[in-house]
Amino acid sequence: SQTITGNFANVIYGLNANHLTDQVIQRSKRMILDTLGVGLLGTSTEVCHKVTKYSKTYSSDISSTIWGHLDFRLPPLYAAFVNGVAVHSMDFDDTWHPATHPSGAVLPAVIALSEAFPQKKKISGLDLLLAFNVGIEVQGRLLRFSSEARNIPKR
Repeated sequence: SQTITGNFANVIYGLNANHLTDQVIQRSKRMILDTLGVGLLGTSTEVCHKVTKYSKTYSSDISSTIWGHLDFRLPPLYAAFVNGVAVHSMDFDDTWHPATHPSGAVLPAVIALSEAFPQKKKISGLDLLLAFNVGIEVQGRLLRFSSEARNIPKR
């Protein structure tokens, strides 16, 4: 018999671009555009300046874009961190119940990782949409599994 975690992993592993309906693709694009807009605005916040300054101490041969900065790049882990802080620092990013901000956690990581692929293995836009939706799906399912999340009051 399979564990809940094993079943969950198999579902996630089995997702592919054919599972992305037109409606999912359109909503995903809207979520991504919203997240990028909020993230670009968030690059001007004090907290984003602080994490950017902190993260500049790390370097790597593999690097990813820091939104709103053409003058430097960071390792994917730190690029995702800085861009995620930028998105959430404005607190306008998308939410759902129980309270979470799905795109602000997922998109910066997906974009940073996609940039880290070697040139000959770059991923397509459809692959990026799939990765984004898998991240959203994982987050949603983890919330559904969480007994603590059920106690968050509806707002």
